[in-house]
Amino acid sequence: MTIILFIVILAVLVLVHEFGHFAAAKQSGIRVDEFGLGFPPKIVGVKKGETEYTLNWIPFGGFVKIFGETPTEESLTGPDSNRSLVKKSKWKQIVVISAGVTLNFFFAWLLFAISFMSGFPASVSTEMGAIENPETTITSVIDSAPAGVAGLLPGDVIQSIQTNSGSFVDPNIDTIADIVNTTAGEEFFVTIERGGVEERFTVSAEQGLLGDRYTIGITMDEIGILTLGPIEAFVEAGKLSFTMAGEIAVGLVVFVKDLVIGAADYGQVSGPVGIAGLVGDASHFGFAYVLSFTAYISLHLAVLNLLPFPALDGGRLLFILIEMIARKPIKPTVANTINAIGFVLLLGLMLLVTVQDIVKLF
Repeated sequence: MTIILFIVILAVLVLVHEFGHFAAAKQSGIRVDEFGLGFPPKIVGVKKGETEYTLNWIPFGGFVKIFGETPTEESLTGPDSNRSLVKKSKWKQIVVISAGVTLNFFFAWLLFAISFMSGFPASVSTEMGAIENPETTITSVIDSAPAGVAGLLPGDVIQSIQTNSGSFVDPNIDTIADIVNTTAGEEFFVTIERGGVEERFTVSAEQGLLGDRYTIGITMDEIGILTLGPIEAFVEAGKLSFTMAGEIAVGLVVFVKDLVIGAADYGQVSGPVGIAGLVGDASHFGFAYVLSFTAYISLHLAVLNLLPFPALDGGRLLFILIEMIARKPIKPTVANTINAIGFVLLLGLMLLVTVQDIVKLF
């Protein structure tokens, strides 16, 4: 179920991004040869007008074939060259290339707003509004720690803890930490609520996860439901979108800098496998949380694509800027070669991150 949800989320986000390019190109009078969801080989294709709409076997991505995006003799001097991207004004090129990023950002804004209106699980520490019915909730679990081995999951609401020294009902975060520490490694029982059903788990704490204290490998927060009206939801969603986009941009810049100097920590980066796992964690908190997580990934896609790196939208925008300053086009062979090299490097980085994700699973 997690894999299916992940593929659906990725497909929607890619569809939004590529539709941005598609719509901007059509609006600018540029020929669009193909709109593909997933990567070839092709499963099925339907041609409507001059554009073929395809569904492909590899689900992790999508594309739009815009005439002239990769300069060729046909797009430069052919009979239909006036409908080529490369022959349009620089400002139209900028609009088309940046349209995917723009739509990803506003799509994230919309998803955040919908999640706020539908009842969003939020910490009591939030400053957005009043939190209803806060409960001590597990927010993350280390899979190899006692809690993970026992079967506890993010989203579980702790109802009670029973140890040799007594039973503690509705304990708060500090109390739970103290209770677990006093067990000194002896087995105890944790009763949680998951999906409206109470379940009981046997856990034995261990030392080493947090200094000399006995812990079970979870983080907790007081989580309740935050519900905002439409206007307030859109305002707060906008603030959150800009704030998160800025934080993501700073994080990416730091990672790229570390990558250049050979100090990058690939363990802090997730590829498709890692993101699929995060989708599973998010689904434990409910539909509104999945929406907000999808919005967060959409912002990541937007900011990542703005990096001035070949084969990304930001790299293509950099080429356009260079041509505007130099007042002459970059040679097609040079631009295509640089983009091809950039694409290979991106695939290599993605493969490295994916291998790291798989290693984490074991």
